[in-house]
Amino acid sequence: MVKYGLDYTRCRWILPLLLGIGVIFGIIALAGRGWLESQTLPYVHRASLWESCRRSDQGGEWNCESLMGYAWGRAAAATYLVGFILLVICFALAIIAFAIDTLRFNFIRGIGGLLFVAAVFSIMGLVIYPVKFSTEIEMTGINMFSWAYGFGWTTAIMEICLGFFFCCLPNYEDQILGNVKPTYFYSSP
Repeated sequence: MVKYGLDYTRCRWILPLLLGIGVIFGIIALAGRGWLESQTLPYVHRASLWESCRRSDQGGEWNCESLMGYAWGRAAAATYLVGFILLVICFALAIIAFAIDTLRFNFIRGIGGLLFVAAVFSIMGLVIYPVKFSTEIEMTGINMFSWAYGFGWTTAIMEICLGFFFCCLPNYEDQILGNVKPTYFYSSP
C-alpha cells in the first residue's frame, strides 16, 4: 500500500471497509440490549436505547417500559438514529466514489464533512441518554453502561477518525495517484 497508495486496487477499499465496520457497530448499538446493566447482584436492571427493563430481587420475568414515553428518550434515539443514517449514506457514497476508476477527491472531501455531521448527531444521542437516564429512571444497586453503549461510542469515534481521513486525503492527491517524482535524499558522488 505504501508503494502504490490508494490507486492500488486492493488498498482502495480500506476506507469503505472501515465505514462498513462502523455501520455494523452502529447496528449492534441500535439493536443491543446492553446499554445499561446491573453490575452486581441482584441483577435487576437492564436497558437499551429503546426500553428499560427491571425485575424483582428474587428473579422472575423482566418488566419492560418503553423509553419513547420520555421526551429525552425520543431525542436520544432520534439523534443517534440520524447519525446512523448519515453513516449509512456515507458508506454508500464511499463505495460509489472508490468504485470509479479515477478517484473523485472533492467528492471524498464531502463524505468527510458528512461523517463529521454524523458524529455530532451520534455524540448528542450518546450524551443525552446517560445524563437523562441516570436522573429520571430509578436505579437500584450498582449499574454500568455496558457493551452496546460502548459500540455506540466506537461508532462515533470511527466517524470522527474517518472524517479526518476523508477530508485530508485530497491534500495528497498527486502522491496517491503517482503524479509526483520521488525525492531522493542520497546523491551519488
